[in-house]
Parts: sequence; C-alpha cells; structure tokens
Amino acid sequence: MIKNLKRVLTAAALAFIPVTVSPPVHAAETLPLGAAVHHLETADESREGYTRDKFRHWNTGQNPTDGCNTRNEVLIAEAVEPPTVGPGCRLTGGTWWSYYDATTVSGPSGLDIDHMVPLAEAWDSGASAWTAQRREVYANDLGAPTSLVGVTARSNRSKSDQDPGTWMPLAGEVHCQYAAEWTATKLRWNLSVDPQEQAELLDLAEQCPATEVHFELAP
Repeated sequence: MIKNLKRVLTAAALAFIPVTVSPPVHAAETLPLGAAVHHLETADESREGYTRDKFRHWNTGQNPTDGCNTRNEVLIAEAVEPPTVGPGCRLTGGTWWSYYDATTVSGPSGLDIDHMVPLAEAWDSGASAWTAQRREVYANDLGAPTSLVGVTARSNRSKSDQDPGTWMPLAGEVHCQYAAEWTATKLRWNLSVDPQEQAELLDLAEQCPATEVHFELAP
C-alpha cells in the first residue's frame, strides 16, 4: 500500500516537471543532382515589393565580438593563402580562387561575396513571405559553405540576380559544381524554381551524372 502510494505521488510530481524540447536537428542529405532538382517545388516567380534593403547584410557574423562582419568571415574561411587580420578585422594580403571564372585574386578588395542564390531570386522564390529576421539570416548564411562565395567583382556583376536559366559561370568546367551548389541552396531554404530554371538544371543533371547535391535544411 505504501509502495503504491509512493508511485502515485512520484508520478504526480513528474507530471509537473517542465519538459524542455530541443529544436529539431536537420540531418544532412545527399542526392544525385537530378533527384535533388525534382525535390524542388516548381512555381512562377514574382518580384513585386522587392528591394535589396529587405535583406539586412552584412551583419556581425558568427562571433559578434571579433569585429569581423559576414563578408570578412567568408573571406577568411575561403582564402587560399590567409590574409593578415588587423584591428577591427581589417584584412590585408591573402589570395583567393574565384571559381566562376577560374581566376586567382590577390587582396580582398578585388572580391565580391556572392549569394549563391541572389537576394532578388530568393525573394521571387519564396523569401517574400519570410520575416525580416529570417531574410537577414539568409543574407548572412554561414551555416552552409556554399551559400556565400567569394568571386571576382566582374563575375558577380555579370551574374547579377540571374538564375541558371539565363546565366552560368564563364568557366565551363565548373557548371556541374555550380548547378549542385545552386540546387543545394534552394533545398536548404525551401525555395522554388521556375520552369525555365528547372529545365536548365535538369539538362545540367544529364550532363553531370556523377554530381551529387549535399544540403542541410536551414534552422
């Protein structure tokens, strides 16, 4: 009888213990390029209401105390030869490889940080429905190594806000890589593709049968 009473009291006490629910952990996935493209929703695009300032960037990056904004954190992470990091995260020296146009760049001033899926394209593809906070997270995404990429200013400006349906890197040998990274970014952020974009990606998938897409859903 006493044992049974203890069990009842213990169960009642446990019922009032607050339960902490951890946020879901999204496992990384790998798919062949063609299968990955088919996972993307197809939808028409609309740029209505878009302005670049709806995506706040560059912010203080992963470590707000080190003085390095997102741009500089990408440059430090992608450097072939590391730059010198001075007071206020001022970068000098260093070299980088701009894979869009197969060009070596000396010094950080010759580089742009490209959003793999441009901000305007993200807006067209679903980000228009996001909160301002989520758009800021997207614009400063350091959680995936392919979301932001250091490239020459000329290649970034040639690309502008175009998708693979109208623009691909000058260096033809990287088209498979570019298609995979574009698709991975769209999957990571649950962004759609328009019919022309999808057709180009599927055509590239046929040309790149060994290419895989690695992605993890954004938190």
